[in-house]
Amino acid sequence: MLPRRRLGRHGPEVSALGLGTVKIGRNQGIKYPQGFDLPDDRQVLTLLDCARELGINVLDTAPAYGSSEERLGRLLHDRERWVLVSKAGEDFSAGQSHFDFSAAGLRASVERSLRRLRTDRLDVLLLHSDGNDLKLLAEGALATLVRLREEGKVVAVGVSSKTVDGALACLAQADVMMLSYRPDHLVEAPVLSACQEQGIGVLIKKALSSGHLGGDPARQAQEQLRFIWDHPATSCIVVGTLNPQHLRSNAAAFSAPAGEAS
Repeated sequence: MLPRRRLGRHGPEVSALGLGTVKIGRNQGIKYPQGFDLPDDRQVLTLLDCARELGINVLDTAPAYGSSEERLGRLLHDRERWVLVSKAGEDFSAGQSHFDFSAAGLRASVERSLRRLRTDRLDVLLLHSDGNDLKLLAEGALATLVRLREEGKVVAVGVSSKTVDGALACLAQADVMMLSYRPDHLVEAPVLSACQEQGIGVLIKKALSSGHLGGDPARQAQEQLRFIWDHPATSCIVVGTLNPQHLRSNAAAFSAPAGEAS
């Protein structure tokens, strides 16, 4: 069973590995090395069953992930066992991303996510940054999420950030941050350290370089996952896949001795 850590000072315990779900809802405008067909419902259910078996309890989704939220809402029949992470600010339609960080836009996005996911709350809501982290903060986007938290629509808020300065500036209002961190991308390490000092939860994205791994991919994936998990600030590493065997191999990273791949 996967190890768990608390998501921030007051959050739930979350599994070391989380399941990213962009691939169940979107296959356009992606940065993966190979294209893919969207899975049918049976394939999604098989993947979710595998995640349950491994002890994964974090599902990461977003309006920008096409039909991901809607499909999860329809197919999840045990909502209470999952920590649902979604985002606001970016939507994807007609093959294009659209950004709206206004208070009205963020509120409308959250209401849509709640309907699509068929739930009365989001466990984590992140601003889906367009790269202008400081500008979003200055214009009150994160403050809007804080108000949504106070209203009970979400439990924890934060930012899926893209800049170090922006991420550090967001920590005063954030419960959780989604950051990039791996052996070849250490620039955000100071943000992880600051999160650890302040009791802020950390979700790691792009842990496996969006599938761009060379050499022995399985071995390299396990080595990178162990490297990331060794940082004490890491709460959960979110990795997207449609392949249950890949999910099992990734989960094995948390029990395999260093240098060994399953």
